[in-house]
Amino acid sequence: MAEAASSLEASVERSAEAALERVAAARAAIGAVIFGQDRVVDEALATLLSGGHGLLVGVPGLAKTRLVETLGTVLGLDARRVQFTPDLMPADILGSEVLEESADRRRSFRFIKGPIFAQLLMADEINRASPRTQSALLQAMQEYHVSIAGERHELPAPFHVLATQNPLEQEGTYPLPEAQLDRFLMQIDVHYPDRDAERRILIETTGAEKPQPRPAMTADDLAQIQRLVRRLPVGESVVEAILDLVRGARPGEGDAAVTQHVAWGPGPRAAQAMMLATRARALLDGRLAPSVADVAALAEPILKHRMALTFAARAEGETVSGLIARLAEKLA
Repeated sequence: MAEAASSLEASVERSAEAALERVAAARAAIGAVIFGQDRVVDEALATLLSGGHGLLVGVPGLAKTRLVETLGTVLGLDARRVQFTPDLMPADILGSEVLEESADRRRSFRFIKGPIFAQLLMADEINRASPRTQSALLQAMQEYHVSIAGERHELPAPFHVLATQNPLEQEGTYPLPEAQLDRFLMQIDVHYPDRDAERRILIETTGAEKPQPRPAMTADDLAQIQRLVRRLPVGESVVEAILDLVRGARPGEGDAAVTQHVAWGPGPRAAQAMMLATRARALLDGRLAPSVADVAALAEPILKHRMALTFAARAEGETVSGLIARLAEKLA
């Protein structure tokens, strides 16, 4: 038994050494194109290394689309982009059946795959599409297949959705339902770059040649790293910290000073997301096991879209981010 455990640890260590090199190369390749968004890049990478989907929220012009395109190239994924609009239909994403007639006049239906049949789907401005179209992504994001005319069609592996959302222009938008928000492993808030980063953007992106992303790994490499992430050990203290954080954000379970402001809180899927994301964050940092600090650092992107404030809390000026920060402080 001890020999088997030792062999497993050695196997994980060997896989981790190769994974650390690939991850470092990927971060460097992304950093050569995306400037001043290190936290955003790390959270997006952690989302993909965990095998999940991400929701990028930020005002226009912060390189959200550029980031997703760069991730597709650097990670060697077949990436496609869909611009969500109010008139977009589910068939525009999933695909549809067309009636064809052969030379001998026999008629049959042929399924034409939609853009969702990609390894990385960018859903640009996802909240501009109607609820019917948004819901077309639900089955795909959770079950990794779609059903068209009663037929099941498997999606490519790995399969990820990175959606963008503009937090300002609410006119003509349809807020994502809670069930779909919960499918996103993280909500990644994209903020303005600092002055030095913006200076670099000005200089390097307005010249004769723009920096272009280069592949740093393949889709198979990414799939191997995703399997490795699930094998990395998680200490008991980290497990307890995850439980304390997630359960402490639920009404009736955590500190009343915090939960009295919460209308509804995160479910078990949030804890599962945290277990995976902390491992991926540790790997990005060159470590083979997560710490309680990883839990605190990922508290906001994993919990923010899985909580809602009461009306009274909003009237008092409370914010979801503020409540999560108070919960994360207790983990130290």
